[in-house]
Amino acid sequence: MTQIISIANQKGGVGKTTTAVNLSAALAKLGKHVLLVDCDSQANATTGMGIDKPSLAVSLYQGLIGEASIDEIILPTMLPKLFIIPANVDLIGFEIEMVAADLREAKLKQILEQVENRFEFIIIDCPPALSLLTLNAFTASHSVLITLQSEFFALEGLGQLLDTIKRVKSSFNPGLKIKGILLTMFDKRTNLAQNVVEDARQYFKEMVFKTKIPRNVKLGEAPSYGLPIILYDKKSQGSKSYLSFARELLKR
Repeated sequence: MTQIISIANQKGGVGKTTTAVNLSAALAKLGKHVLLVDCDSQANATTGMGIDKPSLAVSLYQGLIGEASIDEIILPTMLPKLFIIPANVDLIGFEIEMVAADLREAKLKQILEQVENRFEFIIIDCPPALSLLTLNAFTASHSVLITLQSEFFALEGLGQLLDTIKRVKSSFNPGLKIKGILLTMFDKRTNLAQNVVEDARQYFKEMVFKTKIPRNVKLGEAPSYGLPIILYDKKSQGSKSYLSFARELLKR
């Protein structure tokens, strides 16, 4: 049974793309067949996997508007079991062009259904805004994984995301669940980070994953080399924590 998981938070800079790229790579490293879908017009997941955006003939955008088949937009990566549907700036056009389209929230679901049985996991990196692309991602997914930065105001604005998930459940995707909450950018030396963990556990109980992703220089460097952390520096804390998170996710 394929698991389709959207990685979301309506705030930018909270480790969402880092998690999409590195969770996908860690799952592939653990032997799973994985498809990473870059559903963000900033296309940071595409860059993070070493793909040159300007050289792409087709990307997710052409797939969504029906100008390219799903097989034309899936690319291999440096990990044998990990594939990617890349994005580029064209994706901005999707919101505008689909305003009047029928079933506009289900375009991603329709294309992923064609390849679902080839992968054990499909991981979707959502844009940081609650937009039509996010709506498409949630409609196509079985669950949403929320990344939560271990900083002040982290829980603020989460209500908005939970409302959106509720609305998608009632209107488009009754089976949608929250996979859990992953704490990112965790600095165990600060009281603030510890407080965020306590608050999150108090509100969300066992939905909060045990694994926490630390602040880690290597994690920050890896995307500029176009590599997931397990290929950039497999001995780093960042690499170990994403592998341990992937194992925890597989157990859930």
